[in-house]
Amino acid sequence: MQNIRAEILLPTDELRDDIPFFTKTLGMRMDEIFPADDPSEAVFSGHGVRLRVRKGADTAPGVLRILADDPVLIAGGATELTAPNGTRVEIAALAPPVQTPKVEHAFVVRRLAENAPWVVGRAGMEYRDLIPGRLGGSIIASHIRIPEGGPVPDMVHYHSVGFQLIFCYRGWVDLVYEDQGAPFRLYAGNCVIQPPEIRHRVLHSGDNLEVIEIGVPAEHVTTIDHAMPLPNGRVDPERLWDGQRFVHHKADEAAWSGFRVPGFTARDTTINANTGGVAGVQVVRADGDRSPWHRHDSDILFSFVMTGSLRLEGEGQPAQHLEAGDAFVVPPGMKVRYADPTEDFEMLEVSLPGVFETNVES
Repeated sequence: MQNIRAEILLPTDELRDDIPFFTKTLGMRMDEIFPADDPSEAVFSGHGVRLRVRKGADTAPGVLRILADDPVLIAGGATELTAPNGTRVEIAALAPPVQTPKVEHAFVVRRLAENAPWVVGRAGMEYRDLIPGRLGGSIIASHIRIPEGGPVPDMVHYHSVGFQLIFCYRGWVDLVYEDQGAPFRLYAGNCVIQPPEIRHRVLHSGDNLEVIEIGVPAEHVTTIDHAMPLPNGRVDPERLWDGQRFVHHKADEAAWSGFRVPGFTARDTTINANTGGVAGVQVVRADGDRSPWHRHDSDILFSFVMTGSLRLEGEGQPAQHLEAGDAFVVPPGMKVRYADPTEDFEMLEVSLPGVFETNVES
């Protein structure tokens, strides 16, 4: 078997000054040094990297980033250092806590008819942004589609998020999740949440798959896990990831009950209960009664029209006729009315937090 290894070349003016920095300050191991009588080149390894420091090398000193569970245990707690050879060293947390920016509240309407661009993203999927501006980076809502079905070129991965929802809008898709057993098919009307850092993979899709994906915060890291196979041979439906359970909500098993706004009914996805109140997700239908003006105090309230249409009336805003594929965000405290929904009207509503108050005008 052929041995292959990679290393990074760094320059130096005087090697003897760099040796104690890389070995003692950074805790690396010196593997090679030569020539013996007047050393001008040495190799150091540690923290998952191999460095060759060569006197007079025609290259930039570069930046070395060291990531650790507890950065203060390296280099005496320093987080920024400069080696004698000029290499800048940054020491940071391996998995920094997820930081969600403060919500920048806004009334947002995004229409499918506006022909917002579909952008090719991860694994060849096509994305359409449903919240331009993303409320200050606090949330991303994406309309994702895969026009042609078949195997999806995905890998086992996870997301560093506070909350993430996958709602199957049209078609079907085969998924597999850590500790949740065999792969399963997610059908239109059903949804899953992906708790923080749960390993998962998209396997296959039918033609014309469309899903709505919600992620908090808007910018979050996706990490490929090359070591874990899925399924992983363990089933633990009660496992918690940062206080959240995996949820696979099935529409045909759900019960309909009263919605927070008169004139509508809803089916609860149990996501509020299984995230400890982080978020709530409901599917909403009209029940034929006139809907009143109302206000809410949720930090984020996102809605996506799946079928039918309605007229969205907002205080200080022109009335908006919304149809399937349109999305909107109503900020807290704004008075709105969901008027004249059609009989086939159905809407996805996502709130953060999961429980909030709605004040209805009599």
